[in-house]
Amino acid sequence: MTPLPSTHYDVAIIGAGMSGLAAGIRLAHFGKKVCIFERHNAPGGLNGFYSIAGRKFDVGLHALTNYVPPGTKGTPLGKLLRQLRIDRAEFALCPQKQSRICFGPEGEASLRFTNDFAVLDAEVTAKFPAQADGWRSLVRLVRSYDDVSLDARPVSARAVVGRHITDPLLADMLFCPVMYYGSAQERDMEFGQFVIMFKALFLEGFARPLDGVRVILRVLLEKYRQAGGARRMRCGVRRIVEQAGRAAALELDDGTTVTATQVLSSAGYAETLLLCGPAQAAPAAANTGTLSYAETITVYRQPPAAWGWGGDTIVFFNDSERFEYASARGLVDTRSGVICFPNNFDYGGAGLPEGLFRVTCLADYRPWVRLPEADYQAGKRHCYAEMQRSARRFLPAVEEDVLAANLLATDMFTPRTVHKFTGHLNGAIYGAPRKLRDGRTHLTNLFLCGTDQGFLGIIGAMLSGISMANYHVLQGRG
Repeated sequence: MTPLPSTHYDVAIIGAGMSGLAAGIRLAHFGKKVCIFERHNAPGGLNGFYSIAGRKFDVGLHALTNYVPPGTKGTPLGKLLRQLRIDRAEFALCPQKQSRICFGPEGEASLRFTNDFAVLDAEVTAKFPAQADGWRSLVRLVRSYDDVSLDARPVSARAVVGRHITDPLLADMLFCPVMYYGSAQERDMEFGQFVIMFKALFLEGFARPLDGVRVILRVLLEKYRQAGGARRMRCGVRRIVEQAGRAAALELDDGTTVTATQVLSSAGYAETLLLCGPAQAAPAAANTGTLSYAETITVYRQPPAAWGWGGDTIVFFNDSERFEYASARGLVDTRSGVICFPNNFDYGGAGLPEGLFRVTCLADYRPWVRLPEADYQAGKRHCYAEMQRSARRFLPAVEEDVLAANLLATDMFTPRTVHKFTGHLNGAIYGAPRKLRDGRTHLTNLFLCGTDQGFLGIIGAMLSGISMANYHVLQGRG
């Protein structure tokens, strides 16, 4: 008979996403008695996967950012591997081919970039020669900026970048990828967040395991198991019991309680505060994110390269005069978005068995959540078609009958889906607009990790868990 789990832990972790798993591994390596509590039956959170008719679909992984070639020193990826004792080969990362930023009704203005920063550098200086000096000064600032400081003062990225880049088109083209891949704030972002994403996307790069995000999750789960960590799935935390300014206990979904000396929450800032009770509703509401996405996934018999879509890994597009990163007016905003071709990574001779085409656009949670089920399904069908139409303007033309003959399956998730499976209020992909870099909350033993601590992307999320485990538990600064 399996013994019941202990009711007291050195550290309880809320959520089995990337940051929670990384924090758990780090703490278990140092002998801490750790348990991760996850409401759903699968790990990964915003970076998980699901199955339909035997096919596995990644949820969050377009690409793992912060990729650098083997042997590169002093990078987030290297730090992560050391801290979690992971051999680089275990992640089986395959680099991107190339990506593009395309602006204009049909992508008339474009910037190409790869995992070699020299490519983007040459593109910018050739296509925006009057901005060359400002571009170089911005890159120098980004390279020297301390983006991991836990007590940095928030500064507007638009303001800082505007002091270097005076051409609004170039500025918008730089902001489009970093905002789509990491901004919880409308129309602007904190400069430290901009630096994190600029480095992750442009100075480092994109990669992907052949089998997608589940490779990363398998490695993390095995490392956590080997280190002796406990994990309780389908067992979420429904209330944090406060006493004398501390998290005195965690009440679980099944009604039982556990205690922990310290608690790390990857649920999000507002979501964590609401677990503490009605008294925290006001501060939670003051820092709740609203930016969400819808994404379509199309499966084809052949890889997209068969009809000319084989050159790009990821395409960031915008059809308007200016790039507006804000909550959609209506169900989706198809003026801008992200195209991802999971087939178009350098898999070294291997390849995916089917063709995949993913399109992501900004969406608004509020109208989606109000729709009755029949209208919701109709809304998904309509938005799927509109998102496909918009994205294909930025790709080589392909006849409809060619795509129809190769079509195997489609799926789509909306802000309503995001909320259901992550618990993020408003289906907000990147959580709270104002990040808490030191992870502290109003309780002396409750700390945030993950998206709302401010490190972004898959590598960033894991580093967030590691940094909070190190800072508040292993170094005893909590």
